[in-house]
Amino acid sequence: MMRLYFQNGGERIWFPSFLQTVGCPLIFFPLLLSFLRRRRCLEEQETTPFFLMKPPLFIAAIVVGLLVGFDNYLYSYGLAYIPVSTASLIISAQLGFTALFAFFMVKQKFTPFTINAIVLLTGGAVVLALNSDSDKLANETHKEYVVGFIMTLGAALLYGFILPLVELSYKKSGQRITYTLALEFQMVLCFAATCVCLVGMLAAGDFKVIAGEARDFKLGESLYYVVIVFTAIIWQAFFVGAIGLIFCASSLVSGIMVSALLPVTVILAVICFQEKFQAGKGVALALSLWGSVSYFYGQVKSEEKTKAQDTQLSQLPVTDYVA
Repeated sequence: MMRLYFQNGGERIWFPSFLQTVGCPLIFFPLLLSFLRRRRCLEEQETTPFFLMKPPLFIAAIVVGLLVGFDNYLYSYGLAYIPVSTASLIISAQLGFTALFAFFMVKQKFTPFTINAIVLLTGGAVVLALNSDSDKLANETHKEYVVGFIMTLGAALLYGFILPLVELSYKKSGQRITYTLALEFQMVLCFAATCVCLVGMLAAGDFKVIAGEARDFKLGESLYYVVIVFTAIIWQAFFVGAIGLIFCASSLVSGIMVSALLPVTVILAVICFQEKFQAGKGVALALSLWGSVSYFYGQVKSEEKTKAQDTQLSQLPVTDYVA
């Protein structure tokens, strides 16, 4: 959706960055339902809090949100100058950064399958870097492509830091994390990120040119606003999944799921935008798919091993021990 904006006449950077988190008010509706449910369950209705978040977690959400705002800008800048398929494969390198930061920040444990997946997915981005000259967009200089590549890689690095930081915030919050609390964290996070991008838009004068940009949009003015609205909704759905996976599993699992779905983006980009699909990009896609399969196979084997151990323990005879 963001590439659709740039390809058809969109030229702003802070504005699409703003769209990545401006849909956060949508989270208010599931939070309202959660509040009403809690209110029915409690006898003293007037004591039912609407927000469960305490100050330490609230402050952590603001800090993470500020980082997300800058990460949005890096990603938007990169996507303005490189094909979406290339950007997606570069972003898959965030898994390596996520694993590195998760190891030091939240003491993440690794299996051979996880390490293999990280190496393969990160290797895909390296292959793209080595084949960058043949992947430039039309009317684009080599300097613009290099800057776009570096900005996208920077976005992957920062996002790889953000995911473990969210997990660390959960662990250090002093609160029992529920999915309702995770949604509250996301809403505050996205609000802070939106404020960062809003300041950037004001400084860049984006509000003065949006109406004109909509009139000149190649697909038409009405479709311009359709693209904007759906971009905001889709990004918010992405954040619900990414932040929710950290709550349900870990930051590393969230990063792996993001990387695992990127091949779909690559294929759609080639189909929808007729982007070039050179040998280097094919190798990167193959490495990405291989890494994803490796991780999920390792997860299945790990679960089977755990179930076998549980079965063996349940079959051991129980004897009374008398001192």
